[in-house]
Amino acid sequence: MSSRSKPLLAGITALTAGAVLTGLLVMPDAPAAAAAAVTLYASPAGAGSSCTLAAPCSLTGAQGAVRAARAADPGADVQVQLADGTYRLASTWKFTAADSGSAGHPVVWRAAPGAAPVVSGATRVTGWAQEGTSGLWSAPVPAGSETRQVYVDGKKAPVAGAALADLGWNGSWVGSSSGYDINGDAAAKAWFGARSAAEVAKVEFDYPGGNGPWTQSRCRVASYTTATATLSMAQPCWTNVTNRAAFSQGSGGLPSMSVNTKPTRVDNARALLSPGEWFLDSSASRLYYQPESWQQMPNLAVELPRLETLLQGAGTLANPLHDITFTGLQFSYATWNDPSRPHGFSDVQSNLRITEGRNQGMCTFSNPAGSCPWGALTQPLGNVAFTATTNLTLTGNRFVNLGGAGLSVMYGARDTVIRGNEFTDISSTALLLGCTYDPTPTNASEAQGIKNRCTPDPAAVAGDSIGLNEILTNTTVSDNVIHHIGTDYSSACGITLLFSRGTKITNNVLYDLPYTAITAGVIQGHVDQASTPQNSTNINENNTISNNLFHDYMSVRHDGGAIYAEGHQAGYVHRTDGSLDPVATLAKGLQVKGNVAFNGRSTNFTYYDDAGSEWINWEGNVAFSAGGAAQGGCSATGHFWIRNNYFSAPHQSYACNPPIDSNASGNVSIPATPGPGHIPTPILAAAGLTSAYVAQPVAGTPEVRYISPTNAAQVLIGGHGFTATTPVYVKNVRVTGVQFVSGGFLVVPIPSGTTAGDIRVGDGGGPVTSGRIDDTDSRIGYNGFTLQSGRTYGDLNGDVHFATANGSTATLTFTGTGIAVYGEQNTDQGNLGISIDGSAQQVVSTLPADGVRHANVAVFSRTGLSAGTHTIVVTKLSGSYAVLDGFSVTNTGPTTTRLDDTDSRIGYNGFTLQSGRTFGDLNGDVHYATANGSTATLTFTGTGIAVYGEQNTDQGNLGISIDGSAQQVVSTLPADGVRHANVAVFSRTGLSAGTHTIVVTKLSGSYAVLDGFTVTAG
Repeated sequence: MSSRSKPLLAGITALTAGAVLTGLLVMPDAPAAAAAAVTLYASPAGAGSSCTLAAPCSLTGAQGAVRAARAADPGADVQVQLADGTYRLASTWKFTAADSGSAGHPVVWRAAPGAAPVVSGATRVTGWAQEGTSGLWSAPVPAGSETRQVYVDGKKAPVAGAALADLGWNGSWVGSSSGYDINGDAAAKAWFGARSAAEVAKVEFDYPGGNGPWTQSRCRVASYTTATATLSMAQPCWTNVTNRAAFSQGSGGLPSMSVNTKPTRVDNARALLSPGEWFLDSSASRLYYQPESWQQMPNLAVELPRLETLLQGAGTLANPLHDITFTGLQFSYATWNDPSRPHGFSDVQSNLRITEGRNQGMCTFSNPAGSCPWGALTQPLGNVAFTATTNLTLTGNRFVNLGGAGLSVMYGARDTVIRGNEFTDISSTALLLGCTYDPTPTNASEAQGIKNRCTPDPAAVAGDSIGLNEILTNTTVSDNVIHHIGTDYSSACGITLLFSRGTKITNNVLYDLPYTAITAGVIQGHVDQASTPQNSTNINENNTISNNLFHDYMSVRHDGGAIYAEGHQAGYVHRTDGSLDPVATLAKGLQVKGNVAFNGRSTNFTYYDDAGSEWINWEGNVAFSAGGAAQGGCSATGHFWIRNNYFSAPHQSYACNPPIDSNASGNVSIPATPGPGHIPTPILAAAGLTSAYVAQPVAGTPEVRYISPTNAAQVLIGGHGFTATTPVYVKNVRVTGVQFVSGGFLVVPIPSGTTAGDIRVGDGGGPVTSGRIDDTDSRIGYNGFTLQSGRTYGDLNGDVHFATANGSTATLTFTGTGIAVYGEQNTDQGNLGISIDGSAQQVVSTLPADGVRHANVAVFSRTGLSAGTHTIVVTKLSGSYAVLDGFSVTNTGPTTTRLDDTDSRIGYNGFTLQSGRTFGDLNGDVHYATANGSTATLTFTGTGIAVYGEQNTDQGNLGISIDGSAQQVVSTLPADGVRHANVAVFSRTGLSAGTHTIVVTKLSGSYAVLDGFTVTAG
């Protein structure tokens, strides 16, 4: 510790030990008269102005009725109930100050009881016709249609495209400042030569990692010149991607991509269509789709987004939109077309991009100077967007299937509450807070830029006086679930926080993210560090990121973390003598407390204080199985306190240009695979959704992403969607004594010999395999049976299911060679009918020969079934009762269990998840590596193992080692030169019964691809 840091640490200690809270006694106001209650109604087919339940209005009609009701009684409690159905907007649904409520009496737009209204910006495409005898279909769409997304049966379909290798292009291209010379690639020349100029101008190239491993840039082709075989790339995108301006005093780089970099994919050409893909011919107003083999085109629901903004709430600083609530609504099917323009998607970081020249946002630090303020880059469009609001509440909504950012809030918004919402299947970031143009709104020279860039209509706010009133203030983001975002732009963060005060991001769950979960600062500090701490400043202070749960983030991009910070994070406080007060300044800094992070796939630093970051309190956080370092960064300014955290990796890991000061104390080292007791239960219990939300639909169904080693009496299970009643099964028998810690963690007692594969959580899970299952197992389908608990006859777990009506059934699908039905023999029983795989019923009597009750007995058994999956149906035929106490599945031969590449039991080093593939991979995803030496490791119990991956011309050799044996080299090059996905590239049988470990290592080739394993047992 430097001498410079000692008084700062001492001050913090004094603050902790001697802080005193002072309260003020406030006399209550006199009781107010009850406000009048006005309920209005809207429906998708609504019309007129009555807005009654019998005669509902349209959305705009309801808006008019709200204004009229508020004018008649400004203090009225007005709500609008939206009936079930899809509200297809003809234009953006706009709110202004005229739509406001009053203090304590917000206008509430809500789903009607039991309804799930969808606010949509799409056209349902109909009138499909097959193109000749091909598998291609097309349909008319409205003139002027433009989109970057199409949704089929509620899922985003990929645009027509292919990898270069799949097209047979050799990639012998020579780059230049204008594009490519492709003379060396005969196949590419032929392809572009066969396209019209209009077709060529739609083609888009994709460059994942092109401008740094945290980026994914995209540029369109402008033209192709046949005579010279040259591709001219769209400008200014090409220059902005390949020739970015340099800047001085940099603490973080904005790399240019080499002009010789070839695209990974070629998109947006009809000639590239393959099953499951679409192409829009805007000039002909026609949409093309090639259905998958199992899809019947006339039965598909195809949505073509038309609008870019679904809901826009915009007041002015002097007259904000205020006191308004939206609850229980779903916002879906909007696009974002700006990346299709000539400036494309020149990615810088976290979906911020350059659109206005190679030195955009570089202020006085580049030569020539760029636009100011520093870091003033172009940010994604919010498909739902609010500016200049007060007391805005969004709760219980869903933001799903959107082409831009899900929700943006900026420009003077105050006292916003975003709580209990779900954000999923979003092309860009889920939640965007703040604006890149307003780090210093008190700077008069930047006022017009703020109006131009941070509002939807600069003319509407022309009269605003910009100052501290423009700061995003007191925003609360809590109990939201954010997952599967960045589906088109993989550098997207779950939550992007730019410039604000009093922001609280707490008790959210974020998972399945391609990049960083939460960023507090995007290139904000790239000219600041310990030696130059004041090059760029901002208004950030009093922001908190606390008690969030992160897992399975950084699955696609690299160089990020669970929480990533840059730039100034505190308003400085000075003593009366002019010196900096470290205690008060840290109190106004970024508080990062009580967060829990695991499964950071390609994480440098879980808690990442990067370029120019300063004044951050990392306290009481947890990180395991989440990267090379738990906390640290590069070229930070400093003033960090790292206290009482639980980390499985090093902290204070500063890779370059160390910070001014970094103060660590009370931190606890935990295993990379911690079990119960390694992390204090209160920390785990406080992370993620609060108790009011763990059982709400927003939490989703239970899903396991982490199981601690099973060589103990109990295991720690991590994931999401758990409740106090979530069942846990070990070898198909429900476990008692499960400790519900939180929506993200369970502690489960297990018997000796349990493996991770034996554990199942929740009601999902596929066919039953070997072992006994109780009658309460969720995979048994009942019709006419009722649960009876608390019995004392010796039933398994003291319960049975019983039926009194003949014809009642119990159905089970299982994998094995034998099955036994457990029930009861008693004098009030009768006959059961047993049918397997649709065979004729075998009649079984459950009357006891001795006239005495026998509980928990096998009343039927069958062996000698073929190895595979079967279905048994048990039917009540006679008697007063039929009783079922479960089943027992046997398997006399080897069983195989397939594990997908996403299985949490696989340990990766250097591999990255790629989802949304259409080559036939298991579940459409693989893990891939580009660096030799990258490994995938699995510990399994069985006598055989197979490695599934891909054979392709860009692959090479894998090294396979089992239980530390010498590597066996396996080639993944295809003999026929064609891609083969989801194939076994290695298999081994005859292993000794027991537990083994396999390590797969990339040895050569451009890529190594893993699609999982198959384990053989028995």
